[in-house]
Amino acid sequence: MSRFAMILFDLDGTLVETAPEIGDAVNDTLRHFALPTVTQQQVTDWIGHGTLELLIQALASVQGQPVSVVRASKALPTIAAEFKVHYRARCGTRSRCYPGVKDTLLRLRAQGIHLGVVTNKEGAYTQIVLDAHGLSPMFEVVISGDTLSSKKPHPQGIQLCIERFGLMAQEVLFVGDSSIDVATARNAGVAVWVLPYGYNMGQPIENSLPDRVLADFSQIG
Repeated sequence: MSRFAMILFDLDGTLVETAPEIGDAVNDTLRHFALPTVTQQQVTDWIGHGTLELLIQALASVQGQPVSVVRASKALPTIAAEFKVHYRARCGTRSRCYPGVKDTLLRLRAQGIHLGVVTNKEGAYTQIVLDAHGLSPMFEVVISGDTLSSKKPHPQGIQLCIERFGLMAQEVLFVGDSSIDVATARNAGVAVWVLPYGYNMGQPIENSLPDRVLADFSQIG
């Protein structure tokens, strides 16, 4: 039996490999506006702060402009709206669950552990990805990047889950793949374990000093 009453998970790079389809949607959008495309590695390194921030990074890169200029651009809302169309179409097409995810989640549920997702991905896309891979029934709570007024690394999402289930911070584990996830868990005062195969902006996840680095997902629980 796990010592945790609730385990919360990041989505992209933790439960599901989503980078390929995110890259497809970014490049679909750039082509639409006759802009140069970006590489898959660039997209992978930009994942973590939500798709709008990722799109801003891509535009800054191909246009040779500072991120602050792109963020303030009058053209951004139009480009972002086009990206939403392409990403909705791409969601679930080239993503895949990481090995051991479904079996492990089923095992944790059988132990009576509360399971949830706390991600910076916008809610519409979060639901599409979870549904596409049959993960939605596994979770009692899903907090997306636009669910609350703040997103990771702010602890608000984790704190809401703790309050909803009447738990204490020491009863909760957060599992992620990035320095953002480690910072979020630290800010919320909960334990944090990480997986080494996800998206950490090109940096070794060990540098973030999590409580534990897992070899694979099946080591949880």
